[in-house]
Amino acid sequence: MEFVYPQANLIAGVDEVGRGPLVGAVVTAAVILDPNNPIIGLMDSKKLSEKRREKLFIEIQEKALSWSIGRAEPEEIDNINILQATMLAMQRAVAGLSIQPDFVLIDGNRCPALSMPSQSVIKGDSLVQEISAASILAKVTRDREMVVLDQQYPEYGFAKHKGYPTALHLEKLAQYGAIAVHRKSFAPVRRALNIKERI
Repeated sequence: MEFVYPQANLIAGVDEVGRGPLVGAVVTAAVILDPNNPIIGLMDSKKLSEKRREKLFIEIQEKALSWSIGRAEPEEIDNINILQATMLAMQRAVAGLSIQPDFVLIDGNRCPALSMPSQSVIKGDSLVQEISAASILAKVTRDREMVVLDQQYPEYGFAKHKGYPTALHLEKLAQYGAIAVHRKSFAPVRRALNIKERI
């Protein structure tokens, strides 16, 4: 399936990483690629090896006309819910671009409120190069944050599961309780907090 691009001069692609994890921010990226400076091998970040993602992360930052990272912190996620926090983080990523795009293409099935026209694209990270680039920037940024968190709290294994609710993470959560950057509104974290409060 090929995506038909809208008629626009400057198109930004936007994607998010981290809606499902129990810890940390939801991270988004917005990217405007340079048609005169193509990047080979852009695709959905989940389909790339970590080594390839890291290489493309640097290349995108060097070659893109503009790029920006947006985020919403755990406290914001708990206050307004993960969907609204994701929309907010996407707005922040677009607002952070040094060049104003004419049109924004967003991975998924809904768009945040923006000042310019936008369109959601299901499986956009596989179909639209700008969204693929955004997915790589967002994923590498968030994964690096999880490695830093792992160094601060090695008992949780954040470098392995990146905050997702794996069996290992749930086991450590039950054993050690939640830390400040866990999302308190997510059910497994609520359960762990209740267990620790009872003890």
